[in-house]
Amino acid sequence: MSESAARVENPVRSAFVVVSNRLPVDRVTEPDGSVRWRTSPGGLVTAMEPVVRDLGCVWVGWPGSIDEELEPFAVGAMRLRPVALSAKDFAEYYEGCSNDTFWPLYHDVISPPGYHREWWDRYVAVNRRFAEAAAEAAEPGATVWVHDYQLQLVPAMLRELRPDLVIAFFLHIPFPAHGLFGQLPWRRQVLEGIIGADVVGFQRVADAANFRSAVRRYVGAPSNGNRILVGDAPDGSGGPERHVLAQEFPISIDAAEFAALAASESVQRRAREIRAELGDPKRVILGVDRLDYTKGIRHRLKAFSELLQDGEIDPAEVTLVQVASPSRERVEAYQHLRDEIEVTVGRINGDFGTIGHSPVVYLHRGYPREEMAALYLAADVLAVTALRDGMNLVAKEYAACRFDERGALVLSEFAGAADELRRAVLVNPHDINGLKAGIGAALRMPEAEQRQRMRAMRKVVFRNDVARWSSDFLRSVEGAAAQRILAEAPEAPAGDGAPEPDDGIGAANQAHPPTTPIFLPTGLDAVLRRLAAEARLLVACDFDGTLAPIVPHPDQARILPRAEQALSVLQNAPGVDVAIVSGRSIADLRATGLRTDGRILSGSHGAELVGLPGDEQVPTVSATRTPDEDLRYERVRQLFERHAAGRPGAWVEQKPFGLVLHGRGVAELAEAEAMLAAAAAEAEDLREQLGGLRLRGGKLVTEASVRDTDKGVALHTIRTALPEGSAVMIGDDDTDEDAFRALESGDAAIRVGTAPSVAEFRVADPEEVAAMLARLAELRTGVVIGS
Repeated sequence: MSESAARVENPVRSAFVVVSNRLPVDRVTEPDGSVRWRTSPGGLVTAMEPVVRDLGCVWVGWPGSIDEELEPFAVGAMRLRPVALSAKDFAEYYEGCSNDTFWPLYHDVISPPGYHREWWDRYVAVNRRFAEAAAEAAEPGATVWVHDYQLQLVPAMLRELRPDLVIAFFLHIPFPAHGLFGQLPWRRQVLEGIIGADVVGFQRVADAANFRSAVRRYVGAPSNGNRILVGDAPDGSGGPERHVLAQEFPISIDAAEFAALAASESVQRRAREIRAELGDPKRVILGVDRLDYTKGIRHRLKAFSELLQDGEIDPAEVTLVQVASPSRERVEAYQHLRDEIEVTVGRINGDFGTIGHSPVVYLHRGYPREEMAALYLAADVLAVTALRDGMNLVAKEYAACRFDERGALVLSEFAGAADELRRAVLVNPHDINGLKAGIGAALRMPEAEQRQRMRAMRKVVFRNDVARWSSDFLRSVEGAAAQRILAEAPEAPAGDGAPEPDDGIGAANQAHPPTTPIFLPTGLDAVLRRLAAEARLLVACDFDGTLAPIVPHPDQARILPRAEQALSVLQNAPGVDVAIVSGRSIADLRATGLRTDGRILSGSHGAELVGLPGDEQVPTVSATRTPDEDLRYERVRQLFERHAAGRPGAWVEQKPFGLVLHGRGVAELAEAEAMLAAAAAEAEDLREQLGGLRLRGGKLVTEASVRDTDKGVALHTIRTALPEGSAVMIGDDDTDEDAFRALESGDAAIRVGTAPSVAEFRVADPEEVAAMLARLAELRTGVVIGS
């Protein structure tokens, strides 16, 4: 997009502020000297474009020029607040600390990081400049979303400057294990900078876990599940406590836009032209990367060269097209990488090429989306061989563009996209033989298998698109904002002095209308009406705290009669399936007296699964622990029992795939919390030693699962086994958040209670859950279920 810039009045302010190292536009000078601006290429801009378009904002960032002060300006609907960088800033903050310290450190030290004090000092100074600009651009009570590794100190600086703000931070690259991160001389300052935010987002589950572990070790702030408990004082020594949500929010693309682009006649024509320009080879392999040492381009070329040398592929029949867009060309490591790749390409073409054909076509430049879509359509195989990558949106773009459901994706297991695109040919790029085997399998893949795999990947990409990513992230930010408002609001007087809500919207809504998680009963009723009219409907519920009230001991829990009656009516209705998705074992669920016949039961956070239709096609999850799981189980049991010993009321619950340390029965709340925090910290150490553990916090409990699964995985498995339809998921604690995030567009997530959540709707307690299920049953079947 190219548009002329319009000057705007300074100061430019907004209720929503985006802060990133670069502004989302590039300045282009025409031959006649006139200047225009165009939208920048790149993952962040691509991902944020729909968010900015829908919400509007002020975007704070560097415009790309050196030693130039620019006034705020607008390009189209975007209002931009430039932050100036000097030549020294660029060299030490950007090329130095950001790209020669943090980038290699966070990418598993693939290249050695440089630790220079003058770089760090400049990094601090420039982060302060960005924080001050964001503070000036933010209206009172605004939400500020800070992006990426260049600006890790900004959240805490903003909190110091503007404590009224709601602050979010998203790290687009990986976060390393604490052993690697611990190399950083300024590790504590960076962590304290990031936890200045209310919500911290990461690409992968492992990244969020690594971060929480680092905060616990180097800052001393404990975590309970995905939440970190910190103080408001900069050193964490005082001030009121607050919770920082630190969890994964995998970024994505505008899948519909890419699909529409690929389906256009001009792009399809261009795809045919590309094949013809390549000499109409039988197979085309495509690589699309920034020219970066983390992308595994050298490994890809080595594997391709050996496949040619071994005679497994014919150089006359297969062409590798490698697009490598320029990146950080002033950094020495990148200069060496470019030289090495160009020498390798020349050697391969010299050894295996002919006068009319080169096995490798190397393109050292970037391309617009239209050309990229045509390349995706022209390629039989896309090879993504990153050695470490936060996400890799190229893999998702390829799937979105393949409306013909053809093509094969070879995907590194070290790219974040591998967590979602499980039907790709997954490879370890360090294993050259395995990489060769993966490329060979992709080239030989039958069309029927291509369609099966691509259909599954496209379903994931369209379901979890960029709108879903931003919605999930911002909903968590909204929850944090509402919690702060409720915590800071003075208690309303009882009786006639209490203010009445305006049209059902409470004080929290009025103080922060775009960010409230509180929904009207009429709004929920409208959703129930819509769900009741669906041809197919899955009703999935947690048990404790959802269908059954929380009680001192799990053995005492019983489903509320009205909820049981409503579920029984629903499961007998045509087109409705009922699933209980619980952290309890299936045996424990049955022991409560819950009706289980005709229902799908997921126990132990997805480690157990029974009742799926067509078990011969979709087998239930194994209910037998492996030897490794047995070892982890015994170690955790000993750990939890040691902490429970000598504390009256504390006890350890044993499940088939996990153990729970209970603190509800401990007389002193502070003692129970201290016990659980200490046990969780040791369990985290055990997870790092043994791997394969999933740790969870809850309502005065700490749980460790020895099989790494969750309710989101369970819900996905259930839906895969059922006919396509809509779903509603109801749950009351953090473990249900995984299931909420596994829902699709048109589904409904309902959280019980007031804790922060990605759920769109809320009810107060199990009694309201029972009433809601009764209403859904009435709407679906006409049967009225009394209270």
